[in-house]
Amino acid sequence: MTKVLVIATSRKTRGGITSVIKAHETGKQWKEFHCKWIETHRDGNAIRKLYYLFTALIEYICLLPFYDIIHIHVATTQSARRKRLFLYPAIWFHKKTILHFHPSNEKFLYEPYNKKLYTSLFSKADLVLVLSEQWRIWIKDALNIEKNIKILYNPCPNIKMHNTSKERTILFAGTIIKRKGYADLIKGFAKIANKYKDWKIIMAGNGEIENAKSIAKEYGIEKQVEFPGWIKGELKEKIFQKASIYCLASDGEGFPMGVLDAWAYGIPCIVTPVGGLPDIVVDGKNALIFNPGDYKALSQKLDILISNDNLRTAISNASLQLAETTFNINNINQQLGNIYRTLSK
Repeated sequence: MTKVLVIATSRKTRGGITSVIKAHETGKQWKEFHCKWIETHRDGNAIRKLYYLFTALIEYICLLPFYDIIHIHVATTQSARRKRLFLYPAIWFHKKTILHFHPSNEKFLYEPYNKKLYTSLFSKADLVLVLSEQWRIWIKDALNIEKNIKILYNPCPNIKMHNTSKERTILFAGTIIKRKGYADLIKGFAKIANKYKDWKIIMAGNGEIENAKSIAKEYGIEKQVEFPGWIKGELKEKIFQKASIYCLASDGEGFPMGVLDAWAYGIPCIVTPVGGLPDIVVDGKNALIFNPGDYKALSQKLDILISNDNLRTAISNASLQLAETTFNINNINQQLGNIYRTLSK
């Protein structure tokens, strides 16, 4: 009986990794392999972070002898430093190890310290899971590692579609920080806001809200931008059900969960070609694409999609197709189960 110990951030932490593991919990493989999630990190002050890390290490050392596969979710530099504390004991106990890589962008892989750090981690693990073919290419280019790397997409969530009338809203969902390009969305929409006075942006997330409000006011569209805060549960479902367009303006991503959510709800997306998206998105077919930081191009894409109902419908249908096939949660959980089976032989 193979048992899997999952090492990752807290289920109470906001972000993509938590969403991915919660999706994995719904799969048959979670019970089949008696998966247990050890929570190593939680947002908050230094005391809370140290407490989570310390208690997670104690629990981990106690449980490690009784598990066969250690599935470690790792993100950027600080996360990788923490996860070394879990990877090395697993190797000493001769456990099979998986490093599941959830990066924020590819640029940091090329920095000297990170090249050394990730080369060490990835070369020691039995398997490295990446989010797309593009990430496999970047790892080979930056770290000269190409063995034992396998692609596992993040899944679209299972959602119940309702016959809800769409509202004239452009949805941004995620942490409101510079990397996410929120300022470009505000500036881009501002160029056409007078043309579409009945449209608005819903900027759902926590972070630099006051700065975002200041930019909206500076560009004269403060009445067309709403800030509901971090959304979850019924409020998230309501906002996604009603949104007509989803916008990802980031300059770096792994494989953005916000876009996967949007695809599951059939929301046509305007995105930057970041992370794993270029492997999937085709401009004009299943999304519209603009380059990071080019808010004028974003403005043009918004204008095209707002004014063309038929295009929105076509991209919406293509989005649903992706959610039901390539990124289907059941298919991806089945793939993860097969990975566990192969590794346990």
